[in-house]
Amino acid sequence: MQPDLSDDYANGAYIPGAEAFVPRWQAEAAGFRTALGPRARLNLRYGPAPRAALDLFLPEGAPLGLVVFVHGGYWLAFGREEWSHLAAGPLARGWAVAMPSYSLAPEARISAMTAQIAQACRHAASLLPGLPMVVTGHSAGGHLAARMGCADMALPGLARVVPISPLAELAPLMQTGMQADLRLDAPECALESPARLARHSGVSAHVVVGGQERPAFLWQARLLAERWGCGWTVAPGLHHFNVIDALADPASDLVGKVTLGAAATAE
Repeated sequence: MQPDLSDDYANGAYIPGAEAFVPRWQAEAAGFRTALGPRARLNLRYGPAPRAALDLFLPEGAPLGLVVFVHGGYWLAFGREEWSHLAAGPLARGWAVAMPSYSLAPEARISAMTAQIAQACRHAASLLPGLPMVVTGHSAGGHLAARMGCADMALPGLARVVPISPLAELAPLMQTGMQADLRLDAPECALESPARLARHSGVSAHVVVGGQERPAFLWQARLLAERWGCGWTVAPGLHHFNVIDALADPASDLVGKVTLGAAATAE
């Protein structure tokens, strides 16, 4: 009998004050959208599914590039609306930011989510043609960001992926309580685990994870970086819920890596 790995992937139980994070994210995101005014283009449809829409945030001048941020939630929860404020860092550096929602489990399989995010990236790129695109995302969104950088994908303008606390190997999740809704099987794990797939030769990558994250997430991040032969950063003192806060700071190393700035290393 295989062991239950649910506790290995339980984040909130090991983060003091975890219950306060979601209300804070929601309030900061709503305030950010309001403050951005007409530079926030909301609810742009990219496909027929009910959740197939994205928000596009534009910098003050002509954008230098496009960042696509894919939200987390174990493919089970959340939408683009909780994370708008994380666009602040790239926007201040002159990059546009697209944030898509996507269908969630159990209504959709992870393979369908991968296809939706690819569709969202293509649509966002069509709105700002000719710009370099970087896809980043957190947790389950880190998985989907990494999938965009795999060799079986061909996204226009994609230059880089920056998975943050990604789930790169899906097989362990079959041994958690989430499996009832995720309905993973061995073939889907083989096809949808970025750590088992080659990185696209034309796409660079850098993996980020918090130093105070659960051991399973540190393992997942290191596994992807080793399999892809790319750099990885362990952000000291940060846990699974606050490792993404640096995206709101244009001076952060994370935003530098995402926007191909001076802080970005070449991998």
